[in-house]
Order: sequence, then structure tokens, then C-alpha cells
Amino acid sequence: MSTEEDIKEKIKNLIEIPVLKKGMEIVDLEWRRERSGWVLRVYIDKPGGVTIGDCAKISELIGKILDKEDLIHHSYNLEVSSPGIERPLKTKEHFERFRGEKVKITLKNPISGRRNITGINLGIEGDILRVEADGKIWEIPFSEIKKANLQPEINF
Repeated sequence: MSTEEDIKEKIKNLIEIPVLKKGMEIVDLEWRRERSGWVLRVYIDKPGGVTIGDCAKISELIGKILDKEDLIHHSYNLEVSSPGIERPLKTKEHFERFRGEKVKITLKNPISGRRNITGINLGIEGDILRVEADGKIWEIPFSEIKKANLQPEINF
């Protein structure tokens, strides 16, 4: 029996290229048991953002691939959506694309006594993310990032 992480990785490997061929990227993928049962949640994005139509099209594509491959042997709900305004940043490419934007970083281990740093993403250099926060430049090893999200400032 495969673990949840194994299934998640197999699903991602099956769907990533077909989704890219449709002009979109998989930002994140969740495979988890919730109160209502098993859920496969796929977050997609493209330049300019995704529409409901994009989500429907990709949902249909993923559904067909997973039905054909017969990887999941029990019922589950498939949800495809945009990553939202607090978009997760998972890859070095994501940090480069969103250079200059405000980000919130959660670290695996504290740096200078801090586990959370919110500031301006200055980009990745090698394996080091640079973030300007609290009047200083934080140099964060990419391997130490547990979670990262955009933190857009909304002015009304």
C-alpha cells in the first residue's frame, strides 16, 4: 500500500506535463483524507491568473488521466482551483517570478531566534533566499524554508 506522499508524487508525475501543455503550471497539490472523505486538491496558475473555465478544463483533463491510470482505488473528490492571492511559493522559480513582492516565510529551524519572517522577496542567489525585513537583509537557505506565501497588501 502506497503512502499518501507516494500517491501524491505519482499523481503529480502523471499530470504535470499534460497541464503544462495546456499553458498552466501546478502550483501545489494536496492529497488528504478529510471529514467528507479523500480529496485531491490541485492548485493551478498561469500568467494573468486562471479562470473558472481553466479550472473546469484542467479538472476534466486530470479526471481522464487518473481514470485511465487507475492509480486511486477508492472514491475521492477532485478540486482544481487558483492558488489565491496568498499564493504558495514552492520553487526557486516562484521566488524569482515574484521578486519585489511581500512574502511570509516559515522556517524549519529558527534563524536568529525567528521562525517566521515577513518582508520583501529580494530573490534567490544560488541556494540562498534574500528577504528584506525589519530593516535588515535576511539570508535564508532554501532548504530551511518550511512554507512560503505571497502577502499582498490590499489598499481600500
